[in-house]
Amino acid sequence: MDARRPVDAEADVDAGLYSDADGDGPLHDPALYASRELAQLDFNTRVLAQALDPKVPLLERLRFLCISSTNLDEFFEIRVGNLLRAQELGLPPGADGLSHAALLAQIHERARALVQAQYRCWREVLRPELTRAGVRVFGRERWDPRQTRWLRAYFRSKVMPVLSPLGLDPAHPFPKLLNKSLNIVVRLEGRDAFGREGQYAIVRAPRSLSRIIQIPEKVSGGPHDFVFLSSLLSTFVGELFPGMTVHGAYQFRLTRSAELEFDEEEVDNLAMALRDELVGRDFLRPVRLEIARDCPTALVRSLLEKFGLGEDAVYHIDGPVNLNRVIKVYELADRPDLKFPSFQPRSLPGSDAMFDTIAAGDVLLHHPFDSFSPVLELVRQAAEDPSVLAIKQTLYRSGEGSQIVEALIQAARNGKDVTAVVELRARFDEEANLGFANRMQEAGIQVVYGVFGFKTHAKMMLVVRREGRRLRRYVHLGTGNYHAGTARAYTDIGLMTAHPQVAGDVQQIFQQLSGLSPPPRLQQMMQSPFTLHRGLLRRIKRETAHAREGRPGRIIAKMNALNEPAVIRALYRASQAGVSIDLIVRGACTLRPGIPGVSENIRVRSIVGRFLEHSRIYWFGNDGAPELFCASADWLERNLLRRVEACFPILDPVLANRVYEEGLANYLADNVNAWELQPDGSYVQAEPGDQPPHSAQAWLLARING
Repeated sequence: MDARRPVDAEADVDAGLYSDADGDGPLHDPALYASRELAQLDFNTRVLAQALDPKVPLLERLRFLCISSTNLDEFFEIRVGNLLRAQELGLPPGADGLSHAALLAQIHERARALVQAQYRCWREVLRPELTRAGVRVFGRERWDPRQTRWLRAYFRSKVMPVLSPLGLDPAHPFPKLLNKSLNIVVRLEGRDAFGREGQYAIVRAPRSLSRIIQIPEKVSGGPHDFVFLSSLLSTFVGELFPGMTVHGAYQFRLTRSAELEFDEEEVDNLAMALRDELVGRDFLRPVRLEIARDCPTALVRSLLEKFGLGEDAVYHIDGPVNLNRVIKVYELADRPDLKFPSFQPRSLPGSDAMFDTIAAGDVLLHHPFDSFSPVLELVRQAAEDPSVLAIKQTLYRSGEGSQIVEALIQAARNGKDVTAVVELRARFDEEANLGFANRMQEAGIQVVYGVFGFKTHAKMMLVVRREGRRLRRYVHLGTGNYHAGTARAYTDIGLMTAHPQVAGDVQQIFQQLSGLSPPPRLQQMMQSPFTLHRGLLRRIKRETAHAREGRPGRIIAKMNALNEPAVIRALYRASQAGVSIDLIVRGACTLRPGIPGVSENIRVRSIVGRFLEHSRIYWFGNDGAPELFCASADWLERNLLRRVEACFPILDPVLANRVYEEGLANYLADNVNAWELQPDGSYVQAEPGDQPPHSAQAWLLARING
């Protein structure tokens, strides 16, 4: 038995939910499941399609190109890194049945095609269109004499002093290269001052150097003219090797695995262990080599051998190897006409007195269309209110300079009892979380680092307030992080309530996280890893029973990703029984819809638009008495079985109807930004046809101003 498997006091009650008692052995057929990794690559293809869409503002298209590139970097750091480790450990394949070797081969094939499409988009579409619009990114072949003089002077004064070229010889072995750092390998001829014969040298670009350089208007003739640092290095690298001849300079970048590995069961202090691991993250296992297309084959093979990579892991690049760095052009170009129009989110009436507002009735926030300010106001007012006794808060990602963290620190200084459950292992935010966790501890906040083996991904805030002779609890629950920045870029649902049962459930979960207690018996909420998985299966099975009895069976769910096999099999059985199922899955979906006899009643769509779709909403028809839940959890194995997640009902029928209308029906009607998943795993973009065009996000933005 897995020691990390949660103890579920009620597991025996629903044991049948996990068995094949319904004769669904054929539903284990690997042909019914797509690969999560390949499905995730397909999502990046849909993001890239936004960069090619002429209806999207030009600089926003550039941003989508950069997002697809950044996503691909993270894919290699996480998914490919994990896959290589699984292959080494001999772990079994996933539900799709693909061996690790076969899956890696398909990943490289699809990723290579995606990279080629990204660079074609840059070279043949976006760069020429940006030039015509007055935002120019010059390649070195287009520098005029005046620009060349300025750039040479810039190189000598701003770049050259911080470079440390390394000649490769027995006294200078090949250096360790940081993850995703820009490097130039230089082929040389001649002898240096010590008479050493030069062959190759490595020039590493420090991270302190901006990868995009803006040329002054008086030099370039335009207000928005830029040059890649890689172009500068390749052009003037010879100045680092006086008296020698440069026969070639080739930019390259090495991607490494980013998964931190340590045995939590052997760790006495998680924070210290994590801090030690972070020191070496930039030097973990290599997983990909990107290199200039014109680099000689012999040199490429030498680098692959040096990094322990096979030839399938090399990506020949026709352009800057760090394409995602062009996002700096988006930030520096002051061209609002080439970006999405700005918008002002809805403000909440009564936000100056949050406790009175919540006491009067539940409050629903649909970000970014509703302002995130009420969440900030709730914790600020709690910090200052003399009647507030305690605040409890989960923090997964909160952002630099978080106002939430500052308010919690102020609350502790004001004598409140403050507990913060900080997830130190929030990927790529570990260092930031360690930093603010230390600050909070110094302020007297009780900081809890979650549970070994189970990331705390739930989004919860609990405020305990004395009102007369009683204590009243106020809670905020959300589908997204307590991060004011992403609240303007991600769609998420937040609920503020003083409902006694919901507040009681939240309090029990916090007690469980900070202490040692058995799984709580929640009254309204569901929680991973204890009751959410079983609760979903039970509700899917209930819809299945309704359909078999001739009553309507209906399920609509919105999430970021879906791969949990037991949930997929339950959905297949529901489809076979006649349940009508609509799934809105932004990213990777391993379920295959539309297969005759299995999933012909299931439809899956992905929405890719201006905002990142991040809300998780589950709706079950329940024979005319529908249930609607929002959650922090996707229907992934990790979220349902290996994380602490919170799923909460929307009990107010008016608010439930609003979530249904804005977050589900609205997205099912989208025929502009929707992509429909086909049985073979491909996606086809929806088209309006004879219907009026409908963009779910544009409709929600229009309601702000309506």
